[in-house]
Order: sequence, then C-alpha cells, then structure tokens
Amino acid sequence: MTSENSNSRRDFLKKSAFGVAALTLGGMGMSAKSYRRIPGANDRLNVAIIGLGRRLGAFYDPIASPKSNVNLLYLCDVMESQMANAAKNFAGKIDYKPKLEADFFKVIADKNLDAIINATPDHWHAPGTWLANEAGLHVYVEKPCSHNPYEGEMLLKSQKKFGKIIQMGNQQRSSVQSNTIIKQIHEGIIGEAYLAKALYVNNRGRVVNPTKAPIPTGLNWDLWQGPAPRKGYENDTWDYNWHWYGWDYGTAESGNNGTHEFDIARWALQVEYPEKVMVDGEKNHFVDDGWTMYDTMDATFKFPGNKTIKWDGKSRNGYNTYGKGGRGTIIYGTKGTVWVDRGGYVLYDLAGKEIESSKSNGGKEEAGTQLGGGGDTSTSHVQNFFNAIRGKEKQNSTIDDGVKSTLLCHLTNIAYRTGEVLICNPTNGHITNSDKAMKLWKREYEKGWAPNF
Repeated sequence: MTSENSNSRRDFLKKSAFGVAALTLGGMGMSAKSYRRIPGANDRLNVAIIGLGRRLGAFYDPIASPKSNVNLLYLCDVMESQMANAAKNFAGKIDYKPKLEADFFKVIADKNLDAIINATPDHWHAPGTWLANEAGLHVYVEKPCSHNPYEGEMLLKSQKKFGKIIQMGNQQRSSVQSNTIIKQIHEGIIGEAYLAKALYVNNRGRVVNPTKAPIPTGLNWDLWQGPAPRKGYENDTWDYNWHWYGWDYGTAESGNNGTHEFDIARWALQVEYPEKVMVDGEKNHFVDDGWTMYDTMDATFKFPGNKTIKWDGKSRNGYNTYGKGGRGTIIYGTKGTVWVDRGGYVLYDLAGKEIESSKSNGGKEEAGTQLGGGGDTSTSHVQNFFNAIRGKEKQNSTIDDGVKSTLLCHLTNIAYRTGEVLICNPTNGHITNSDKAMKLWKREYEKGWAPNF
C-alpha cells in the first residue's frame, strides 16, 4: 500500500473495536459510536456507495426514491473519473450533492454513516464488508459475496461478531414472481423437486491480452488491489476485464453470473451444501486472447436426499439452447416442471403443457445478460436491506444464504483448477478428498489485509 493508504488503514484500525474499549451510555450497554448511528426519528439512513462501475445504475432508483428515505452521504471509487461520472448521473435524481471520496477507509470512519453499498470488484467484496462491519456499518454487498470459500466463512463470523445486517445482491430473492413460484414448489405444486438446471448464455467477444502498461490517469492502483498481493499494472485490467485475467481479482463466470441462478436452484430444492462436485470446463473461444479461464462449463452438484443442481454456463457462445433467454433456472419435479427467471415464471405439467405463467408487469424489468443495469427487483432488494436495518422488514435473503449459494461458484472454480471430482462434507461444504483442492479454499493476502477477528 502507499504510505497515505497505509496510514489511513492504520488510523482506522487504531480507532476500531479492536483498538479501543467501547464507551457506555447511561447503562444502555451501547457504545457512543453505535448510539450515534441509530437512525433518527424519521428513520433516515446515511449511506455510501463504494465502487461506481457498471452496477451503479442499479442504485439510482433505490437511493433517489422517497420510499427509501436515505441520504447519499458519499460516492467512493479509486478512479477519479468514476466519481465524476457518478456525481453527474445522480445530479438529475437527487437535489443535493454527495461527498466524493476516493479513500474507502476515510468513508467508513465517518461516524454519521449507517451503511454502505459495496459494489467493488470481487476481491474487495468480503474484506470491504468485514472492515465496514468492524466500523459499525451495515453492508449491502454485490455478488459474489466472497472471493473464496474462506471469506464466506469470515463473513458469517463478521455478522455474528458485529451484529450488522449483511445482504448480498442476489436481487431475485426480492422478486414477487420468484417468491410466489418457489413457495408453490415448496408446497408440492410439481411434486418432489429433484433437479434444478441453472443456465447462463452470453456472446462475450475477444478481450485484449494484458501487457505491462502505465497506471491509468486518476486510478489509485494500490488501493484498487486492496487485499490482493501486489503486482504491476497491466492494460485493461481495472475496467471489467479483471473478471477474466487470472484468479487474483475475479471468480470467473460462475461467480460473476452463476451466483444468481445457483441461488434460485438451491432455494427451490431446499438444499444447503453438496456432497459431490463434478465439472467439465474449457476455454473454447478466441483461444489466443487474454481470457485465462474457462468460457464454457458444465457442472453437477449432488446433494443429500438425491437432489441435483446442474450448471450450464456459456460465456461466449450465444446460441439460445433452451429457447427462453440468456439466463434462468429450470426446476424439475416428479409431477411437473418450472422455468423461472428475472421476468417471471412458467409452470408446466408432467406432459410439458403450460398450465400457469406470471410475468413482471410495468415498471423497470430487471437487467438480464447486459452489463450493469438494474430494475425493479434490484430496487426492491436494496429497499428491503434498508428496512431490515430499521427493523421493519425481515431480510429477503440473509448473508447465510448468500454464502451458501456463492460457495457453489467457488467449488466449480476449484474443481476446474484442480481437474478433480470433489467430495464434500454436506454439513459445511469442506472438501474432504483433496489437499490440493483445499489449498484453494483460501487466498494469499497482501500483508496487513488478512482478517484479524
């Protein structure tokens, strides 16, 4: 880290719950910091958005809506142009100016802040969340909630230790249609649900081959790397292609998009941790470009109770295999089948005849395979997070569910990287048949960035 960022982090840690004893207020058993962060009489929350890239559009409506009753205190990003762009875009949606701040640690040290939206790259998701929890903040963290399985476990530990709301951006959990049909599945409308097929299809093109390059103007490359081991900048890394350039920052397509469909599949089947994971993954397209991991994957997860989830991921072949769009989940039962996606659901009987369907009506339809976006489901999910902080709503998806669904992404990646069939402990997902695979359960951290709680 640069000396400035090192000092910022060091100052933060000195002031954190690890460095000072909590002050109590009149026998309330509450720290002064916690007391100051209780929402006021009007329940208004002060929030910050950390990471102002392609997911920014998903937060315009939930921040600007009077129903949300929030004050956007900060826009934070390590790239100056991202902050300027975000400020410009919000200018037409809110009648005040949020503060622009490039340093994450300065933002979370603000005692007036209640919560952050963590929309940073994958390698920042879990560390940014537990550091914010430590500072007394609630966190809405984009998917995947972790970069590796160990970080998922640490998120659960953080939530328990600091008692803050953590909600992953698995926004389909806040879809009226998805909730309706999943409830019906649980009640037996298709009999016993035994198989869920999660799918994602896109036609991503060639990506440039990364080569050493000057750090882009306005980018704090050191802080962008955050918890990852330090390396020199390579062109086109910071702006989305970090997803495909090795494993220091991204989680491949399984983590990038599979998280959503894995979550629906696991929810529908009412399963938690798999017993066995089998993967066939390859890079089949533009084989000489900078993409370093699979772009095509078939994965199978076997769960207790003879239940199965299959993953069909095609990042760079846009053929519409299932005839229903670029993403979705098919749930098979002993008496019928359901197709469910971000737009609604279709229910079929055992003969394959459509017997019921429901689609989103009006409003802003949730983004599918296009970059960025948002929609009514994202808005509802963020507002659910706000109201869970206030104690007015139950979370539509706890971080416990987020961690379990994200683990499936990590297991596909570990199976692909090792070339092994994984045997897992069905009580916690730990890999029991391969020391080589378990070495990938955790990552190497830049000095000073590993969690210390």
